[in-house]
Amino acid sequence: MPKILERLVGQLEAQGKDKKSAFAIATSELQKAGDLKPGSQELTPKGAQRQAMGAAGRAKDRAAKRLGRSPEEFNYSKKTNRATLK
Repeated sequence: MPKILERLVGQLEAQGKDKKSAFAIATSELQKAGDLKPGSQELTPKGAQRQAMGAAGRAKDRAAKRLGRSPEEFNYSKKTNRATLK
């Protein structure tokens, strides 16, 4: 199982979802985002790139896209899994 999928399943379980539901939701969302190939758990090239970014890189990328800035302008908080402007 790809690490990006494992991480999302863990986050969903921490929110109170049972393992089976968390796995189904995570798989579906990653497939919709184009990180996993449809109908499988295999990473797409985009998914492999996002997985290689790590949690901090993905959080900074999300924040940068949302605010129209550069990812380098953000700090990552491991506790909240969010990025904020420096």
